[in-house]
Amino acid sequence: MTLEINGLSHQYGSKQAIDDVSFTANDGELLALLGPSGCGKTTIVQAIAGHIRPTAGTISLRGEPVTTQPPEARGVGVVFQEPTLYPHMTVAENVAYGLKAKGIGPTERHERVESFLSLVDLSAVRDAMTTELSGGQRRRVELARALAPEPDILLLDEPLSALDRALRRRLQDEIRRIQAETGVTTLFVTHDQQEAMSLADRLVVIQDGRIEAIGEPRRLYHSPPNRFVGSFLGRSNTLTATVVDRERSVLSVAGTEIERPGLPESNHPVVQIRPDAVTVGSTDSSSSDEITFSGQVTAVSDRGTRYDVEIELAASERLIGTVQHSPPAVGQTVSVGVARRDLVVFDQ
Repeated sequence: MTLEINGLSHQYGSKQAIDDVSFTANDGELLALLGPSGCGKTTIVQAIAGHIRPTAGTISLRGEPVTTQPPEARGVGVVFQEPTLYPHMTVAENVAYGLKAKGIGPTERHERVESFLSLVDLSAVRDAMTTELSGGQRRRVELARALAPEPDILLLDEPLSALDRALRRRLQDEIRRIQAETGVTTLFVTHDQQEAMSLADRLVVIQDGRIEAIGEPRRLYHSPPNRFVGSFLGRSNTLTATVVDRERSVLSVAGTEIERPGLPESNHPVVQIRPDAVTVGSTDSSSSDEITFSGQVTAVSDRGTRYDVEIELAASERLIGTVQHSPPAVGQTVSVGVARRDLVVFDQ
């Protein structure tokens, strides 16, 4: 195990930034720290890097406690959200900077610089000034500089947030490739759900300074443990429900009674359904696994690769389903099918 966080808390004055945060990162794992802006992600990164002393809790790297150690005594590489390259240095000099500070000799320093510039595909611009590079190239230089000292863990704090969407996608692929080739344990911090789910082996989902869930991206997407995680990880329809028979585990959703074992305590729970789990049009009403609703199309939005179809069900409940081709017309009455397993029920 590379990283172990136990009971980490921190306050800025009277403001509680993080509260009792605990998680681990396994050797070679790419772990995403995911949550909305201001939820405490950067505070966790700064505590791991040694830039702040947490109010409570412990941090261990490779089994050694480092909570009170200064940044230079920890095997941590960091790429921050804001660029930190030295504009008066060349690309190669920037990558070598941390190696020189660690006392690594000229020969080994040169070998490492060449190796990591090759890894990020920047050997051809080794002698260029960083001000001459594109935004994507500068991010890759920062990656090479953080990796060159061969840290125990690489911390990436929203490194792609200032880039345009197309460049972000290309660099996501680059980060995944570089992480796989080096095998370095990586903590990737982001507020972008798609980014986290495409990159990470596991997610740590944060809200208001506390952990809401830890797990594999697809498992958390399909079986979220609470309403926040279900809403935050991708799009989700939210419908209100009423328990009509607790003994038989029956609830009513948009006028349709549904048997759903394991009802929550509330008599008016919330049901979440992913839009991509909604079948619009031809549904199999004879299937015991499929729940069928009927509703009227109120809006159709062309999203390029799909159409989003908004449908008003009974009791003024609305949901969005997706179709690939030939969407129904606004005002048309359609059947809507949802597999029973795709209904996730939470307390209010």
